[in-house]
Amino acid sequence: MLVKRFIILSVAFFFLFLSLNVLFPLPDKIAYSTIIRDANGEIINAYLTPDDKWRMKTELNEISPLLRKTIVAKEDKYFYSHPGINLFAIGRAAFNNLLHMKRTSGASTITMQVARALEPRKRNLLTKLIETFRAFQLEWKYSKDEILQMYLNLVPYGSNIEGVKAASLLYFNKEPDHLSLAEITALSIIPNRPSSLVVGKSNNAITKERNRWLQKFADGGVFTKKEIEDAEAEPLTSVRRTVSHFIPHLAYKLRKQSESINIKTNVVLNTQLKIEKLTEDYVRGLKLKGIRNAAVVVIDNKTHKVISYVGSAGFTDTTDGGQVNGAAAVREPGSTLKPLLYGLCIDEGLLTPKMMLNDVPVNYAGYAPENYDKEFHGAVTTEYALEHSLNIPAVRGLKLLGKEKLIQKLVAADFKQIQKDQNKLGLSVILGGCGASLEELTGLFSAFANNGVYFSPQYLQDAKSKSVQLLSPEAAYLITDILSKVNRPDFPLNWTATEHMPKIAWKTGTSYGRRDAWSIGYNKAFTVGVWCGNFSGAGVPELSGANIATPLLFKIFNSIDYDSDEEWFAPPKGCELRQVCSETGLPPGPNCTNLISDYFIPLVSSTKVCGHLQEVKVSPDSSLSYCQACAPQTGYIKKLYKVFDPELQDYFRATGMPYQIIPPHNPQCERIFKGEGPNITFPVNGAEYFIDKKHPEPLQLIAAVPADVSKVYWYINERFYKAANKGEKQFFVPEEGAVKISCSDDKGRSKTIRINVRRIAL
Repeated sequence: MLVKRFIILSVAFFFLFLSLNVLFPLPDKIAYSTIIRDANGEIINAYLTPDDKWRMKTELNEISPLLRKTIVAKEDKYFYSHPGINLFAIGRAAFNNLLHMKRTSGASTITMQVARALEPRKRNLLTKLIETFRAFQLEWKYSKDEILQMYLNLVPYGSNIEGVKAASLLYFNKEPDHLSLAEITALSIIPNRPSSLVVGKSNNAITKERNRWLQKFADGGVFTKKEIEDAEAEPLTSVRRTVSHFIPHLAYKLRKQSESINIKTNVVLNTQLKIEKLTEDYVRGLKLKGIRNAAVVVIDNKTHKVISYVGSAGFTDTTDGGQVNGAAAVREPGSTLKPLLYGLCIDEGLLTPKMMLNDVPVNYAGYAPENYDKEFHGAVTTEYALEHSLNIPAVRGLKLLGKEKLIQKLVAADFKQIQKDQNKLGLSVILGGCGASLEELTGLFSAFANNGVYFSPQYLQDAKSKSVQLLSPEAAYLITDILSKVNRPDFPLNWTATEHMPKIAWKTGTSYGRRDAWSIGYNKAFTVGVWCGNFSGAGVPELSGANIATPLLFKIFNSIDYDSDEEWFAPPKGCELRQVCSETGLPPGPNCTNLISDYFIPLVSSTKVCGHLQEVKVSPDSSLSYCQACAPQTGYIKKLYKVFDPELQDYFRATGMPYQIIPPHNPQCERIFKGEGPNITFPVNGAEYFIDKKHPEPLQLIAAVPADVSKVYWYINERFYKAANKGEKQFFVPEEGAVKISCSDDKGRSKTIRINVRRIAL
């Protein structure tokens, strides 16, 4: 009968427990400090919990057998056998307390101490009952090792330190699994008197209490005599240390992005500290020029890991917002996107290194780009345009390629701002008319060092890089070959320490208004991105990628890859040499005599034959030229003439440069010519123009015409307006409303555009 009642009572208590467990769930959500580790696993930064505690999570694998054995022997030697409470210990404590009429000993198990730490209350009988219930809940939900882990994470060590891991790091500069018996014992006694046993202030008292407990362990046979003697002989010289706060910008960024409390980065701390010092010292010398900040990102090209990340020249420097992360800030990238553009043009068969591009005034639907120096250079090779970072050839190349193709590649390479703005970006994107960060640009340039494959930079050890083929290996090599030449105008004049500097390829950039200076370089080992400027956005006349950012880039390469004998990039198998005409960079035609070598990609690069020299039938005095239809049977001679694009002819005329002109065509010829007619470059087709009502300003009429044209004829709203010689400036005052403008040349070819004019009071 008693057994039956006992069973019924037990079942009733069990169901009561289950009901209370549902009604009063266990408050076991523990907030831990986020810790940041370097590539070697060392803690290099950490953050307080929301309640301002240093509470670093001790993982199960960090609880060494020695730590487990010591804590259990001291706090609760029956921990692994009781159900959460120890009835024998409770009875003993009650008897002793009644005998002495005061509290002389406690009966709290490790599980009950965890319950108390999870839900602190004023200590009384009701609290003890609640702790008992919570202890049963803990035992019901967790394993013994997990409860021990929670205890080690919550045990108080005075001030704002909780948990063995935080205490071992802040007091002994060790991980918990590296603690000695003496250190573990010392840590085990502090929670009993955290206000009076303070490491660094009460070391003698801690040592005395530690040795007392070591003797208890000896008496109980917990450890051997030799282990006890060694522990007693170990001095206690520890003081409270401060938590390391390295890589503050990257640590903050990763903490915001990651849900993990144990963030493992790929930062190599020695390299990081070197680059931080170089950056700080370098910027100190720039402050007299009004340049107060810099940022650096370094990627290991073989592993794609970010091994160094400097967000500013000084995190604690308040003169220019040192806590701003310059590596992640979105800014104008200047000319840094040009290598990707030219690489894409090579892959599309549009360009080769020696192929010519015109650096002359252009106007694309109202957009008229200018070079950095406001000058024009006529026909230049692709490699010259990239080496000298010319703007107009770059815009011309983007027009040939199509801006959508460039933008798609940048989006694939994780350019976030460009992805957001892709539908409103124009041709100016190649000159910096977009937003990019140093992180993104450094990742982009690392693709050139990896055969054109973009690997997303790895900030975390357990992260996986996505890969995207941005360029062919051949295009990546040809761009690298151009960017690695040292006889460039953007080689810094004041840089002389190049004797042992590793060979690198690099590209500079300067944003509009001289607000940002960029220099990004790479070799087989590393890609290094450097930004210099002011976080305030203030422009500085001396700020440029070549003279400000590049010297720091060179210093960093000299530091991390000094006197490197790493082999340079070799031409891929799909990259071959061919003879081309030096005038155009195209395969030579029958009249080409000056030949040079140029790289090309078989079956990709253009095979169009050069035709810059054209054989023309002219009169004996070279005053007239004849076409096939009007050439006389006799009485003419054949001469070779250089053929120039109409815009190049306009450039020659505007600058007064002499050039060979094909004589005007035989006026007696009645043939209507086919082919390219005049190109009206201004006004812009489809544009709207505002004219002052009181003082209307005339609009200029500009047309580019082929070499065989000498005269053009203008028509306004289908009425003849004026005839003019090729290159002659013409103006007209338009009427309000829709205006139709036509231009015909002396070969019968014509072009028509339409504009809209509004007269307003200005």
